[in-house]
Amino acid sequence: MIVLVVLNAPKLKLISGFAAKNLASSYFIAHRSVEMTNKTDNHGPLTKLANSNIDEKSKTAFSTVFGFAKETAVYREGVGAILINKDTILGDDYLRPKRDFTPIQVQYPYGNLAPKDSVFNNVNYQSIKEVINNCFTENHDHHIKNTRAVLVLYKGKIIAEKYADGFNENSLLQGWSITKSLLTTCFGILEKENKFDIYKPIKAFPEWLKDDRKNITTNHLLRMESGLEWEENYSTICDATRMLFEDSDLTKRPLSKKQTQPAETEFNYSSGTSNILSALLRKQFNTHQEYLDFPYREFIDKIGMHSMIMETDIMGNYVASSYSWATTRDWAKFGQLMLDNGKWNNEQIVTKKWIDYIKTPNKTSLGEYGGHWWLNQGNYMPNVPKDCFYADGFQGQRIFVIPSKDLVVVRFGVTELQRIGFYTMFDHLLGTICKSIQ
Repeated sequence: MIVLVVLNAPKLKLISGFAAKNLASSYFIAHRSVEMTNKTDNHGPLTKLANSNIDEKSKTAFSTVFGFAKETAVYREGVGAILINKDTILGDDYLRPKRDFTPIQVQYPYGNLAPKDSVFNNVNYQSIKEVINNCFTENHDHHIKNTRAVLVLYKGKIIAEKYADGFNENSLLQGWSITKSLLTTCFGILEKENKFDIYKPIKAFPEWLKDDRKNITTNHLLRMESGLEWEENYSTICDATRMLFEDSDLTKRPLSKKQTQPAETEFNYSSGTSNILSALLRKQFNTHQEYLDFPYREFIDKIGMHSMIMETDIMGNYVASSYSWATTRDWAKFGQLMLDNGKWNNEQIVTKKWIDYIKTPNKTSLGEYGGHWWLNQGNYMPNVPKDCFYADGFQGQRIFVIPSKDLVVVRFGVTELQRIGFYTMFDHLLGTICKSIQ
């Protein structure tokens, strides 16, 4: 046993790191119990090996595997949980974003008042109810679904909403890589204000100016076509797992990567790229406080996503690759903003031009990826309209936006599915919804 532990020590540390970080966020942000988190969120093929618990007084979570590889995560109000080591020094005077929780006095989704009951004559509510119920029905003939929440907005009205036992409209759910799409919106705001040009080479990182990276643009990063070296494979030790579960500054590792091929020659999905964009966003402000406030002031709180928490690393960088939490209804607001071409209560948060940009395929993904949003223009989901674009997160977090049907469909859960298996399930859901709405 000792020999096996020594040989696998790096992987065990990653397992413990994932479990500790996930438990700290789940417990202190989403207020889910230790038992529930360990049985669900931390019950993947490898993470179920971790033994994890909470120290309420110090607001920490700690995990071990077979009694070895102890990892600890600390929760800090307003900025979430971070992994620490024995040399980490944390004070109580850290910066946190300033929030405006003033309720918007209109009905959901455009405000914080209760949604208005609406009945559309062209919607078969019984059919939609059956489809939504099927998203939660487990059976032995298909993959386990583990759906936690599904919400459907049609013409800005809730026509279907269902939660698994133990969850409701007030439950916070982790977006994982949906955070990438949140981050993109910040650059759309800067573009609208004529404060940023995504097509100009990036000058913010001095080390890039010494080699071919000096020609990389923000557009290349947003489209995952920068040519920067990066390995993303969560089943093993790779760039992505080392960044998330070993690094204190989650922007440093991806910023150090070399450009191994010219930009716009290959689509390489990279969580590191999203954290480079977070570092670039921070460079646009004179102070750290301004950076922390920006997404909430200009976007998140402005559209009433008051449940939202974006987590930072120890250095105060938003972990744009992975860490954000909100209620299902607030996630749906994000989708509705995209569906409405960036307009919210008569205010243009981002321009229609920006929405068109994120929906435009990059040059190398065959219609699958746009500007930090996934696309269906390559017909990867045959039963779903080709104009569908969506935010995509680990374990089956999705925000689907379908302009031709005036639909936003949100699904959250902890499904361990191969990509094609997940899409098969959702093709049926969305196809049935689209057929019932003429």
